Amino acid sequence: MTNNFLTQTKNKDWTGDGHSVYTTIGASNHTDDERETNDFYATSPKAVRYLLELETFDKNILEPCCGNGHISETLKQFGYNVTSMDLIEREYKDATFGIDFLNYWKKFSGDIITNPPYKYAQEFVEHSLSVVEDGHKVAMFLKLTFLEGKRRKELFKKQPPKIVYVSSSRLGCAKNGEFNVDKDGELDMGGAVAFAWFVWEKGYTGDTI
Repeated sequence: MTNNFLTQTKNKDWTGDGHSVYTTIGASNHTDDERETNDFYATSPKAVRYLLELETFDKNILEPCCGNGHISETLKQFGYNVTSMDLIEREYKDATFGIDFLNYWKKFSGDIITNPPYKYAQEFVEHSLSVVEDGHKVAMFLKLTFLEGKRRKELFKKQPPKIVYVSSSRLGCAKNGEFNVDKDGELDMGGAVAFAWFVWEKGYTGDTI
């Protein structure tokens, strides 16, 4: 814990649903209409800055689910060289669209930082670890409930996260990139679902901090 912590693939159904988001928090009154069609939930730049205060990364970063570029642009402000891509074309000029990351097998000489579609979060983690080199990092902005689930048990045994950062002030995602503005003029989207940064280092087999 820390006080100040701090796309998608063909042949798959990219439409999220209320069940996938709210079951883990015991809510049942959310419908499919409440999910964005292509599971696009943008990450607050504040969350990215918090991560960069705590972790160092390779100068070269791949953002495979860039959306409107909220993560990519924040990384570039900190001097990182960012390769941005997504399956769905959105209004971000510095990205290559139409790329199915889960079928993208080119090795990447750097680290990966992204907020993947929730329905395929585990697949994105596993695939990211397969394309980076040993010692490189994969950082994913995921719901805290990603720690749960029998299906992920084997993933955590074989490739445990090195560290999980949970914010003392809740950070979240914005449907379709439509953020609220907080009292400091920051783009932010807190809500009922808690998110955290999960950081893997390829080859790490120790305990998760």
